[in-house]
Amino acid sequence: MRSLLQRTVSIAGRRPGRVLLVAGLLVALGALLSLRLQPTAATDTFVGRGSAAFAATDRLHRRFGDDAVVILVRGSVKDLVLTADLGRLLGLEGCIAGNAPAGAEVPGGPRGPCAAFARTKPVQVVYGPGTFINSAVTEIQRQLTGQIQAAQRRQRAAAAAARGLAARQGRTPAEQRRAGRDAAGLVQAQFTRDLLQLALRYGLSTRAANPQLDNPDFVYNLVFDPARGATAPKARFAYLFPSGRSAAIQVRLRPGLDDAQRAAAIARIRAATRMPQWRLSKGATYTVTGAPVLLSDVAADLTRSLVGLLVGGLVLMALVLAAVFRGRARMLPLGVALGAAAIVFGALSALGVKLTLASIAVLPVLLGLGVDYAIQYQSRVQEDGVDGAAGGALATIATAGLATVVGFGVLLLSPVPMVRGFGLILMAGIVVAFVLALSAGTAVLVALARRPRASAGRLAASGRGAADLLRAAGRPAARPAAAVGGAANRLGRATTALALRRPVAVLAAGALLAGAGWAVDSRTAVVSDVRELVPRDTPAVRDLQLLQDTTGVAGEVDVLVEGDDLTRPAVIRWMRDYRARVTERYGYSASNGCGKADLCPALSLTDLFRSDASVASQARIRALLGAVPPYFSNGVITRDRRTAVLAFGVKLMPLERQEALLGVMRDELHPPAGVHAALAGLPVLVSQANADLSSPWRRLGTLLAGLLAVALVLLAVYRRWERAWVPLVPIALATGWSALVLWLLGVPLNPMSATLGVLVIAISTEFAVLLTARFREERERGLDVPAALRRTYASTGRAVLASGATAVAGFAVLAFSDVRMLQDFGRVTVVDLTVSLLGVLAVLPAVLTLAERRARRRGRSARRAEDAGDRAPALVG
Repeated sequence: MRSLLQRTVSIAGRRPGRVLLVAGLLVALGALLSLRLQPTAATDTFVGRGSAAFAATDRLHRRFGDDAVVILVRGSVKDLVLTADLGRLLGLEGCIAGNAPAGAEVPGGPRGPCAAFARTKPVQVVYGPGTFINSAVTEIQRQLTGQIQAAQRRQRAAAAAARGLAARQGRTPAEQRRAGRDAAGLVQAQFTRDLLQLALRYGLSTRAANPQLDNPDFVYNLVFDPARGATAPKARFAYLFPSGRSAAIQVRLRPGLDDAQRAAAIARIRAATRMPQWRLSKGATYTVTGAPVLLSDVAADLTRSLVGLLVGGLVLMALVLAAVFRGRARMLPLGVALGAAAIVFGALSALGVKLTLASIAVLPVLLGLGVDYAIQYQSRVQEDGVDGAAGGALATIATAGLATVVGFGVLLLSPVPMVRGFGLILMAGIVVAFVLALSAGTAVLVALARRPRASAGRLAASGRGAADLLRAAGRPAARPAAAVGGAANRLGRATTALALRRPVAVLAAGALLAGAGWAVDSRTAVVSDVRELVPRDTPAVRDLQLLQDTTGVAGEVDVLVEGDDLTRPAVIRWMRDYRARVTERYGYSASNGCGKADLCPALSLTDLFRSDASVASQARIRALLGAVPPYFSNGVITRDRRTAVLAFGVKLMPLERQEALLGVMRDELHPPAGVHAALAGLPVLVSQANADLSSPWRRLGTLLAGLLAVALVLLAVYRRWERAWVPLVPIALATGWSALVLWLLGVPLNPMSATLGVLVIAISTEFAVLLTARFREERERGLDVPAALRRTYASTGRAVLASGATAVAGFAVLAFSDVRMLQDFGRVTVVDLTVSLLGVLAVLPAVLTLAERRARRRGRSARRAEDAGDRAPALVG
């Protein structure tokens, strides 16, 4: 590895122009490609495609459409359905469904949203008041027409039969006609009875016998329940009319749409609600909301917010570098970090990878680490020249980088795909930043050294190589500021003096504090309520809260039911009992509605079977399903009768509370033999991802796996356990210190920052490895332990403080974000970096002192053993 690193530095030193040209092209290309990156909130970023929850959700979406985009209609339901507004609602729903009128001009013209919906067909189904009432009218008319025609045929047949019988009995023609009329009257009476039964099935009165969309009596009897109030909709239509003051249109997009198509469909839905053709009277309004809208909008908002914060962070990091360093190359580390970020994110764009909510957070971490490695390398070049930097010092930095990469590799074990992506991008970014620091960084230093000597061409041609140039450039350029150097020296002297006097006490105190941190780690609050993670004035959050305030629910949890034949009475009864049991447990009743319930019923198969008589037999169930319009039945059960859905409305709540609710729903699932039932839907996936991220045991397991991975790397590099365990001790202790400080400060974790314990390991690894390696170098040069420690902190410790201060400055700007998720992420990262930096600097001298004492004791024991061996023959003789 050392040979490869030396060749890289040598090439960059000999041909700086070519190296900078290639690096500049790669950075420019990466920056251009990065502009094409789009955020994504796809379901497969929350849980893996192989998980049971994702598989159930995927089957649900393929059969019944994606999670619903809800158009909340606020206004008097009586005005909405008993006036011309009903036609406007029907028109809006048809527009969004892509039902272009044949032979007529499309509303809004060929470039309007209705034409776009008709052309692209992104919507699988629309459930709304207009389509519901129109479908009911169509179906009732079809059944009524069929029954009238059948009754007329029966009347004619009965009349003919009665007349024939009367004729055979020798009655007069008048008596024959009277017998025919009487027989027809009996058939008419039977028809009237059947008509009444049909009216009862749809909740109609005899006054509304004419099923027409513009018949207010018919519509009123279909929609409203006078027993609950003159303007109270029927309870079983709550998914359409949550209250007398609101209605809901559910738009289920086709499964398989990519993020751009989904965002375009949502934008067109919003545009359609603004069309003048569908403007409602009496102040009624439309609001487009729902979980898919929230995720799409929040991802875009986070991206925009992060871009602005990164600009501020870069300015702050530049100011820190300007204060810490002197010379023309003081901004070089920031340039290297930016170049590495551009190349990595450009590669993501070229590969078609999209930004998840977690990978958005990679950028500040990558910038901080990229600046760090560039500073370390540049500092060694300034101190030792290119020959020294390309020797053991560069190998040391590479070892620290390798251990850091492997530490982040632990994130690949996460069950959450976006966390795995977070780790993979960081690993690639660290490698690119390190290579860029060696190549482009070296080339810049050489170029800067050559510029003032352009007139001395003979001198340059006389054989002075890149090493001499870099040595000359390093002396006046980029020296750490006196303040940082003084701080490092003072800290080094203080920790060294204390470590030399009482190393055991220092280490014991550090271990005690770390143990306290590990003990309270599980008590650190984890914020998971989406309303607490993003600004409350975000339109998508405000609209979702409005949906909950108006309807009592903000999302939908589904139970996917699968079996060979779901029309068996035992299956329908189980579904009815299950829905009633779980909704009652969480506060729902027909009289109270969804307002005070955490869980309430939504559009489901059981809505078609409300009476015990309706599930008396399988023939009865099938007959009823056959009589229901496909518009309704296809939304709750597939045509092959093998897949059905039970839908539940759920409130906005913290995700850990939501996961507890879902756990109860899972525990209550006891389907009949031959039937499989599973929870599905976006809330299920998000809750599972949050449980995986915020679990204290999983965080502990991740930390242990990270420490083990770093230990194996150090052991593989050093080939001796005596050298590997020394930097590992402060690395392990830093994880506990960080947890303790976070708990004392009351800084909460969130789904984005709950995995940053790995960052503590990564940062601590770099600091500990660099300082330990420099101490070994000074000891090999003949310095005693106190002098070696002082020299280490005066040189490498100074660079570590400088790079740490720059990285902290970059993350600190996130704490001023108006996005709570980014605020907490920035605060946690600043705490982690600061504690890791200061903790390692404070405790490492004690560990090194104890390691030296242990080595001396082993050396004395070995010499005594050798002396005993030398004397043994003489004693025997």
